[in-house]
Amino acid sequence: MAQLTLDHVTKQFSSSTAVDAFSLHVEDGELVCLLGPSGSGKSTLLRMIGGFEQPTGGTIRIDGQDVTHLPPERRPTGMVFQSHALWTHMNVFNNIAFGLKLRGIAKSEIADRVQSALDLVGLKDYGKRQTYQLSGGQQQRVALARSLVLEPKILLLDEPFASLDQHLRERLREEVRDIQQRLGITTLFVTHGQDEALALADRIVVLRAGRAEQIAPPDRVYREPETEFVAGFIGQMNFIKSSVQDGRFVHADVALPAEASDGDAVLAVRPEALTISHSDKADAPFVCRAIDFGTHVMVDLQLSCGTRVKAMTEPGSGWQKGSRCDLRVKAFHLFRDNKVLYVSAAVTSEPCRIRNAAHA
Repeated sequence: MAQLTLDHVTKQFSSSTAVDAFSLHVEDGELVCLLGPSGSGKSTLLRMIGGFEQPTGGTIRIDGQDVTHLPPERRPTGMVFQSHALWTHMNVFNNIAFGLKLRGIAKSEIADRVQSALDLVGLKDYGKRQTYQLSGGQQQRVALARSLVLEPKILLLDEPFASLDQHLRERLREEVRDIQQRLGITTLFVTHGQDEALALADRIVVLRAGRAEQIAPPDRVYREPETEFVAGFIGQMNFIKSSVQDGRFVHADVALPAEASDGDAVLAVRPEALTISHSDKADAPFVCRAIDFGTHVMVDLQLSCGTRVKAMTEPGSGWQKGSRCDLRVKAFHLFRDNKVLYVSAAVTSEPCRIRNAAHA
């Protein structure tokens, strides 16, 4: 196990900044997901940790040792790439053994370590197979074994499941999490999939334009987003743009604290934090469509102000296109200039009501 510290790490390409003074401390055995849209700097960060990119500024330390300018082969890291990067002219055994051979490890030890790595990733009898004979999931397991056989202190995973189908991704990510916990290896996992991050991580780093918008455990990132960007990037979120006037949000019966000063604001509500009930009012929000997912029904609603929102209801609730409803909020966030302005209390028995008029 090892600790990793990034101190104001920066990476510039010509006139653009891919990573901007980024700092992070990762504890022994922790699995941290770097999550963000394309171009947010997550893969660049991982490549700098692995030594495949050189930082423009800042320092990278592993167990207190400065490795900022060390080449990849001199760092106690192992990296699994999105493309697998397997050698097609070598069989599975030799692909995994390649790094050990470069380090001058004895043949008998290589054989033992390669077999242990194959056992670990569930490919016990695949050593003599050619890589082109393997499925995508099996190739990814070989790539993982090739990194683990080097016994790295830090495991780096760069969107390793991006090319796989959903069911295989879900199965492999559970296997990777199980292996990571059994080995106790410090791991950084790059993904743009929020489901992967929520399922795998001890902590999530949400990146935007090379900076961290929020660093927190998955439940906090989901339930307590610190910025409007994080709120919209993690899970589904409804945003209702309006303003605060005299301590109240214009489009909802929401009592706010004194520090919520007047001005433009955005009300953010998760679909599961909305409750709907049938209404006979002609100006009430109406159902655009209802999608039954089996475990729940997602109801797409439109307010007269033009805003579309989604509400999650129980199966068999009977909502049809055109149905009018009363819409209430059980929990919400209020944002201004991308920063959180106010967070409501936990779900209450007396949810506030969203008003439907364009200028309530």
